[in-house]
Amino acid sequence: MSSVLKLASASLLIGILVLGLKLLAWWVTGSVALLSDALESIVNVATAIAALIAIRVAARPADVNHPFGHHKAEFFSAVLEGLLIIVAALVILREAYQGIMTPQALTAPIEGLLINGGATALNGLWAFVLVRQGRTLKSPALVADGKHLWTDVLTSFGVALGVLLAIATGWWILDSLMAALVALNILWTGFKLVKSSLSSLMDEAVPEDTLALIRDTIASHSTGAVESHDLKTRHAGPATFVEFHLVVPAQMTVFDAHEICDRIEDALHRAIPQAQVTIHIEPEHKSKESGIILPDDA
Repeated sequence: MSSVLKLASASLLIGILVLGLKLLAWWVTGSVALLSDALESIVNVATAIAALIAIRVAARPADVNHPFGHHKAEFFSAVLEGLLIIVAALVILREAYQGIMTPQALTAPIEGLLINGGATALNGLWAFVLVRQGRTLKSPALVADGKHLWTDVLTSFGVALGVLLAIATGWWILDSLMAALVALNILWTGFKLVKSSLSSLMDEAVPEDTLALIRDTIASHSTGAVESHDLKTRHAGPATFVEFHLVVPAQMTVFDAHEICDRIEDALHRAIPQAQVTIHIEPEHKSKESGIILPDDA
């Protein structure tokens, strides 16, 4: 089992444990805000399942029907998580509205807060692990799951603050008002996650720093070539796709041109793990003014 798959499986187990603790906190207190927090955790479990399925699919090797692999499955999972975050926010707003209309005193609020605090600490620790390991392993599904858990942590802090203020003032409506405010923050987070994941599904180019690294690598390992142009990049999960045209002297042999391509590909693979490189060789008359002129001593 891969590291990514192990982390996704652990996320599901932790999500179920956190959900159980938060439901217990709501049952003890009767707090609308704590109920809303528990409802958001139900989404955590659902998204953990979605991430686990997506990662298993993305790990499949390329086949006849999917020659570029299955990496984009993780982005579909990230979009689904963003949509579920938005749904959770709307559910929380509904519960908060009902609590504002009919505020009720809480029972055993301190005990409930302690239980909820334990679940929040567990969520915060695991969110940190997921985001860090997801970026290291280049898994958008894990990063999205971790960011989603961070929204859950923010929800829990907001809920705790609302409950504490309600206890201190006796204004039980604050319990629901705080839940509504946190729900709006979750709604914004879900929107940003969906937007980011859709950009990746639309074959967005790699970040500018990665693009600069690719250009520098090509230029510094192209001795014998004349120019490179039409560089195109995209990323899908851990894979980075790079393709460009390489102009070589018209009299150069196929063997020598192929040697240059191998040298560039090896350098790109070292610079960017799991890079998939496609190079189109062209003669000098195909040069473009917009191309990158390669120095003789490159």
